[in-house]
Amino acid sequence: MIPTTAGRSRGALRGAGEGVAMPKVVDHGQRRQELVEATWRIIARHGLSGATMRQIAAEAGFANGALKPYFPTKAELVEATYGFVFDRTNRRVEVATRGLGGLAALEAFCREVLPLDADRLDEARVVISFWREAAHDPRGADLNNASMAQWRRSMTGWMVQAREAGELEPGVDIPAVGDVLLNFLLGCQISAVIDREATAPAGLERQLAAQLERLRARC
Repeated sequence: MIPTTAGRSRGALRGAGEGVAMPKVVDHGQRRQELVEATWRIIARHGLSGATMRQIAAEAGFANGALKPYFPTKAELVEATYGFVFDRTNRRVEVATRGLGGLAALEAFCREVLPLDADRLDEARVVISFWREAAHDPRGADLNNASMAQWRRSMTGWMVQAREAGELEPGVDIPAVGDVLLNFLLGCQISAVIDREATAPAGLERQLAAQLERLRARC
């Protein structure tokens, strides 16, 4: 039997396809995440000034210049890294406060923000580097302010619960106290990065206990 043209065509197509590599599917979201996490590690070790785009690419295992499609500027990468750290803290808070309310939830939240271990200290280093940039960048300042507003809302909610449960000292100015407590937490992040010896975890926990004790209702 003489092979038909159609048969020859199908065979040719099969032969042409053999050994041809399929295009690699790139997960761009995963690549962005890898770059952000690499930036977090570099900033924690060397500070923002030591986090060059070349170093970040090397840390993530990418070729130099591979960052541009994902983060055209260093500022955009730093913003994404701050968002990563903020989300990371919030995930811990969600777990730590599950099933809690009032002052117990407020304390659990505070402990997740305080730099009580190496990971949280690294988070503080990244946050401080971001603040330095945000001081001269309205977009960065807006991102930070939105994040802090979210924390204030959560803190206010827990303190309202505490008041309704009779845990708070009568007459406590909840918005003002929330600001005082938040400023305490952010200040501890700065102090711990600069002077770890003077802000050891045990000392920070005593300071937090003193802050919360001022809020508790006297029996």
